[in-house]
Amino acid sequence: MPLSKANYHKLQQFKMKTGANKKDSLPALKSSDWDIVGAISYFYNKQSQNESETNTRILEELYKRYKDQYQDMILVDHGITLLCDDIHVDPQDIVMLVVSWHMKAANMCEFTKEEFISGLKDMEIDSLEKFRERVPFIRAELEDEKKFCEIYNFAFGWAKEKGKKCLGFDTAISMWQLLFAENRWPLLDQWCEFLQARHNKSITKDTWCQLLSFVRTVDAQLSNYDPEGSWPYLIDEFVDYLTEHTTIING
Repeated sequence: MPLSKANYHKLQQFKMKTGANKKDSLPALKSSDWDIVGAISYFYNKQSQNESETNTRILEELYKRYKDQYQDMILVDHGITLLCDDIHVDPQDIVMLVVSWHMKAANMCEFTKEEFISGLKDMEIDSLEKFRERVPFIRAELEDEKKFCEIYNFAFGWAKEKGKKCLGFDTAISMWQLLFAENRWPLLDQWCEFLQARHNKSITKDTWCQLLSFVRTVDAQLSNYDPEGSWPYLIDEFVDYLTEHTTIING
């Protein structure tokens, strides 16, 4: 049926405003009962939905590249190692911790399909080329104080064994060495030495979280350390250990 004169003018207005062709314009106008504003809203919502569906399909194909042969997830032995090779990153690089944070991964060395796809969307990645391009920006997020705090706190749950409340001692040491590398904390070596000499037990979440507060508020000379503060006993013992061994860093 030919368009009425009024609807023909609306069609021309719609095409002019959106740049759409007649084939795409008519369904939008008809769905909104020929209301221009409603049709434009419908058109862009549909376009966004189509782009999202296309993007999801692309990411699902990428997921299949890394998915384990026997389990519906990406595991370290094949998938994560291959992913690291593809984006030119060492599996032990802290960038992979930041990637896992974006993916909200529940466990170290594995990604579920939902974690992988939603994480790539969060990082605005839809190809390996774009992933490689994003690596320097992902690394730079560690320099943002707020993000570093979030990544640090995320790392505790991510790195601990399933079903455990505390973080294994050796794992905690490795994570602190990773997170506080590159001179982020001058007392890191002394902290690790102290733990190996005096503690050698699993690390509680309270100690994990409070250490970051200690690192950020107490200087390397301990000049502003308050012995009456509400620090976990382990941190108080660490300060005593430093005093005993006179290993406080000179300013």
